[in-house]
Amino acid sequence: MKPVIQLECIEKTYTTGDVEVKAVRPVSLIIEKGEFVAFMGSSGSGKSTLMNILGCLDKATAGRYLLDGIDVSQLNRDELAAIRNHKLGFVFQSFNLLSRTSAIENVELPMLYAERRFSTHEMRDRAEHALELVGLAGRTHHHPNELSGGQQQRVAIARALINDPEVLLADEPTGNLDSQTSIEIMTIFQKLNDKGITVIMVTHEPDIAAYTKRNIVMKDGLIKSDLRVENRLIGEEELAKYVAVA
Repeated sequence: MKPVIQLECIEKTYTTGDVEVKAVRPVSLIIEKGEFVAFMGSSGSGKSTLMNILGCLDKATAGRYLLDGIDVSQLNRDELAAIRNHKLGFVFQSFNLLSRTSAIENVELPMLYAERRFSTHEMRDRAEHALELVGLAGRTHHHPNELSGGQQQRVAIARALINDPEVLLADEPTGNLDSQTSIEIMTIFQKLNDKGITVIMVTHEPDIAAYTKRNIVMKDGLIKSDLRVENRLIGEEELAKYVAVA
């Protein structure tokens, strides 16, 4: 089985005037389909820059990046946009929901830019199903200001899933949430990973990284450690609270 992500000596250098900043030094990495990975490190470690490269939001200065066997290093802007829409799903710390748009309409949005054309009925059915997956079946017509932070993040996860991506990328997805809500969100990610979805997350919180199956720690643009860890299970008391909320 080919890896879903393969990095070969990836580098990223930013130039400001005469000053060069090496945000990512040569990094080689393989992520298999179905993994649950956390990138960790302090500010300036290179983890967010590498995440942007993985998400085709930024291009490496040097090296080769294969996504599901496709060398994205050679793609133009339109081809990269198609890759992002079809193979990748994004979840951000700040949710990035449209404030005047209902939950179900926010989830439908990526389908408007998909290569496949969906009917209005198909879009509504798929969006309802995605919201059911994250425990928001009863909140489909609520606007973001009518939802809690955890519920908004669930909408963002549903939106990220709507085009059946190969990889789900989450950048500090619990950064704006309290501890209990963070547990609920990490439970959702675990359940999605159990269904076979590859999940890659950036976090600076060790207790959040403990929910994943592989921890990659970066420092000064390099991978300092890459450890597979025993997946943390949700305790019965925590799970009961999650079910009650969902």
